[in-house]
Amino acid sequence: MKKILCFLIAVIALTGCRILNPSVMLKTPKGYQYAEMKDSMANLEYTISSNDIIEFRLYSNDGFKLTDVTSSTTTTSMSGQNLNQNVLQYSMDIDGYVKLPVLGRTLLKGLTVRQAEKILEEKYSLYYIKPFIMLKVTSRRVIIFPGTFGASKVIPLEHNNTTLFEALALAGGLSIDGKAYEIKLIRRTSDKPQVYHIDLSTINGLKQGNIVLQANDIIYVENRLRVASSIVNELAPIFSVLSSILLIYELEVYYK
Repeated sequence: MKKILCFLIAVIALTGCRILNPSVMLKTPKGYQYAEMKDSMANLEYTISSNDIIEFRLYSNDGFKLTDVTSSTTTTSMSGQNLNQNVLQYSMDIDGYVKLPVLGRTLLKGLTVRQAEKILEEKYSLYYIKPFIMLKVTSRRVIIFPGTFGASKVIPLEHNNTTLFEALALAGGLSIDGKAYEIKLIRRTSDKPQVYHIDLSTINGLKQGNIVLQANDIIYVENRLRVASSIVNELAPIFSVLSSILLIYELEVYYK
């Protein structure tokens, strides 16, 4: 019995966390070279990306009288609170263009919301008197794995400058098994995904926690491996079978 037990424990130890913790994702090999986190990431504004969905409003006369040209609806003055509810949404294509009224296909990829508004106001000035543009990206989101199986969430980025701290708070914070010193931020780029290592376990992590998130960022918090409980859970079914076999064997010996 002792030999069998030692053999089972040795097998589990050799196979590593694939058995003890098979839910671990996005593992990096030893010595993996993480991307360098720059100070500018804390002040980085969101830039419009391919496949984004944007809300678009176009008003004339510099917005003094909010007449929505795209819907022919008159609303209150700039001091009023009620804008028209007939908001039009447009999808960015894979090449970073969006098809807008009058202008047709317009390149907006890589621009901040304010930059896009300014460029569109210049373009629409050929057709309208002092155009006033209002843009809002509605499809921005990040994926967060807080460190517990089954607790992952998709968090919409409702504001242009949502930080890592804010996104984690929206997800309910780190789980009890999450390692605050082992957080991966995976960001898609034109070349290849960039993987950043983040440590929020000390006050020194304030700068990293205040980086501005971009759409489709993945935040993965590594979870703590509970070796003892994992071994018990893996061995429990085997012990149950062995105990049943031993019981049957003892009964046969007893009745012989």
